[in-house]
Amino acid sequence: MAAGGSGGDEAFQTFYTEVKQIEKRDSVLTSKQQIDRLLRPGASYFNLNPFEVLQIDPDATDEELKKRFRQLSILVHPDKNQDDVDRAQLAFEAVDKAYKMLLEPDHKKKALDVIHAGKEYVEHTMSQKRKQLKKDGKPTVVEEDDPEVFRQAVYKQTMKLFAELEIKRKERETKEMHERKRQREEEIETQERAKREREWQKNFEETRDGRVDSWRSFQSKGKTKKKEKNRTFLKPPKVKMEQRE
Repeated sequence: MAAGGSGGDEAFQTFYTEVKQIEKRDSVLTSKQQIDRLLRPGASYFNLNPFEVLQIDPDATDEELKKRFRQLSILVHPDKNQDDVDRAQLAFEAVDKAYKMLLEPDHKKKALDVIHAGKEYVEHTMSQKRKQLKKDGKPTVVEEDDPEVFRQAVYKQTMKLFAELEIKRKERETKEMHERKRQREEEIETQERAKREREWQKNFEETRDGRVDSWRSFQSKGKTKKKEKNRTFLKPPKVKMEQRE
């Protein structure tokens, strides 16, 4: 979505020109400065943009990308920063991850889509502001017409979009992890239940003979008692006492 026709394109070209100037300036940062930049507060979100990490134009060629990676990786490599090895390792990993991401066509396209979406959002916002100003009868000049303000607005919106995508990715990952855990717990419960049933069946089979013998013994004792109960005994005759006169 273009805002202001050629004016919007001109503003965007100015934006990229300034970005290149900043990249040229930052490219000569010392090793310590580059490590500080890559590990600054909020780096986990700043570094989601691989172009930001490598300080390279999104339109850069593969050869330019490769060259920039070599320059930056040498600057922050742990071997070159023996006095700050741990932080240098983290910075190097950030650079390496960004480079590998841009080598993958799909990942590079996703990053470019986010950057273009950030630019389009700012241009749309500018267009809406101009329409409102025109409706109010005011000059249709917005603050983003200033190239520096426009650049900052695109930068902020791009970072916001990268952060939102990362948050959604983590939420999706957490949800999938919980689902895998639930399924695993169900599998374990099913396996344990089947094991208990097998053990019960095995025990049942092993004690069958004993139960049969016990039942036969019980029945045998019952029959013996019944016979004793029904047996009749001879009673002695009653003796009559003689009466004397």
